[in-house]
Amino acid sequence: MAHDGQDLTMTQTVLLPDLLTLTGAAVGPLETLLEKATQSVRDMVSEDGRVSGTKLEQNQMAAHGLSWLATYVEALRQMQNWATRLNDNGQFGEMEQLIHQIAFGEYLWQVYGGIPMSQNEMMRLQDLGLSQDDMRGLMEPAVMTLSQSGNTQAARTRLVELMQDNAGHATFGTTGLDEELEMIREQFRRYADERVVPNAHEWHLKDDYIPMEILEELGEMGVFGLTIPEEYGGLGLSKASMVVVSEELSRGYIGVGSLGTRSEIAAELIEGGGTEEQKAHWLPKIASAEILPTAVFTEPNTGSDLGSLRTRAVKNADGDWEVTGNKTWITHAARTHVMTLLARTNPDSTDHRGLSMFLAEKTPGDDENPFPTEGMTGGEIEVLGYRGMKEFELGFDGFKVKGENLLGGVEGQGFKQLMKTFEAARIQTAARAIGVAQNALEVGMQYAEDRKQFGKSLVNFPRVSGKLAMMAVEIMVARQLTYFSAWEKDNGHRCDLEAGMAKLLGARIAWASADNALQIHGGNGFALEYQISRILCDARILNIFEGAAEIQAQVIARRLLG
Repeated sequence: MAHDGQDLTMTQTVLLPDLLTLTGAAVGPLETLLEKATQSVRDMVSEDGRVSGTKLEQNQMAAHGLSWLATYVEALRQMQNWATRLNDNGQFGEMEQLIHQIAFGEYLWQVYGGIPMSQNEMMRLQDLGLSQDDMRGLMEPAVMTLSQSGNTQAARTRLVELMQDNAGHATFGTTGLDEELEMIREQFRRYADERVVPNAHEWHLKDDYIPMEILEELGEMGVFGLTIPEEYGGLGLSKASMVVVSEELSRGYIGVGSLGTRSEIAAELIEGGGTEEQKAHWLPKIASAEILPTAVFTEPNTGSDLGSLRTRAVKNADGDWEVTGNKTWITHAARTHVMTLLARTNPDSTDHRGLSMFLAEKTPGDDENPFPTEGMTGGEIEVLGYRGMKEFELGFDGFKVKGENLLGGVEGQGFKQLMKTFEAARIQTAARAIGVAQNALEVGMQYAEDRKQFGKSLVNFPRVSGKLAMMAVEIMVARQLTYFSAWEKDNGHRCDLEAGMAKLLGARIAWASADNALQIHGGNGFALEYQISRILCDARILNIFEGAAEIQAQVIARRLLG
């Protein structure tokens, strides 16, 4: 650590020698620790050699703690892969090295001392049934060096100096993506800066819809058909491209970054579970934005427990369906043309096996009459943030759905069809979280540079620059974990585990970034006129939708424990 008056800009005062060798050597002990923790928790929750649902619930803190530990191990593994790729390509510069070093230094200490699962819940290794001897396995030289010297004030200060030199305060550090994806990023970054950023705060404050002209422009840019195959009118691009687009649009405003989510879910449902006729009919219309879809799954008393849905669909004499029941938290419900609607078609069933998915057509409404379709009513739910599409409660009473619009033409497949979309939905949500976190960092950093206190800019105070540095570091960690899950999806690998981890960590990082950026603003951050007040509200939803953090941790734990 530098003494008073020593120049902290000197690289040798902050960068560890042989950094990649050190971080590479630290991964092995982490993986060994995770293996021991997994077996320990498995022993806690097993009965007669199998994982017991009752014991899993009784030991929920341990199970969820294991999920967080596994997420940290995978995140650092992907950071090491990122750093190695950059080094091989001659792109592992000082900023990237500092990000990498601080990430390992901080996360290794958190693994040993306690991983924050929320603001007042810490995962500690003893909670997973590990002994002091198990924990001593982390006391390898590389781990000790990084824990002691990786995340220092000098390193954080130097990182922020480099960030200040970064023109435009764009993405801090080389992402490691290929040239085509970076071109896509640049295109949507420019669009967000020109068309979204100047208007987002006004849309939020007025609780306005995102204007239709924005949707039309995004449609022309191919956002709604980004990953739909070319044979069905889409661009046929990768999930990685979807991540980059979602990230950049959400950096402008999460509402705009989320416009494509419902199209992504609907397209995944139809492509994965629809008949050839349904694919040929619906996918080109979704891709061109001729129709806008919305997802209609959640009910007032079920939340994450989709197997308990009560909305029912009954087939009439004409072979069509009549839907009766209630749904809630339906995003963009009024302006859309078709609903991917989950309903119970087997009245004798009590779990997910009696559910079917429908492509339920409706007429888009307006402010005077948001739900003009017969058999359907709705009321707006006023929300703190995530406002540009509006949220609704919906009621169905004899609502008609054509017989041909049963997805796949087979009853009882709805839950299974929906499960196939979870990977992409969670990857996309992780990308939105990165965008929101990036927005918080940029707004917080600009304020810290502009605001003068006690004769100098806020950014020159270590507690302020430290917050900014950790935002940049954690955003890169979330980014690499999300890119990896998208890569796995693009290469046909099962990635529900990785996608869940990316969403779990990304949501926490978005909230932490927004909260710290508001803290940098001080009292001004609490004023509605400042953007950060909106960003904080928008960030909060990420820990809830597409699988609340607790549900996400439960799903990850079940996969880990097998």
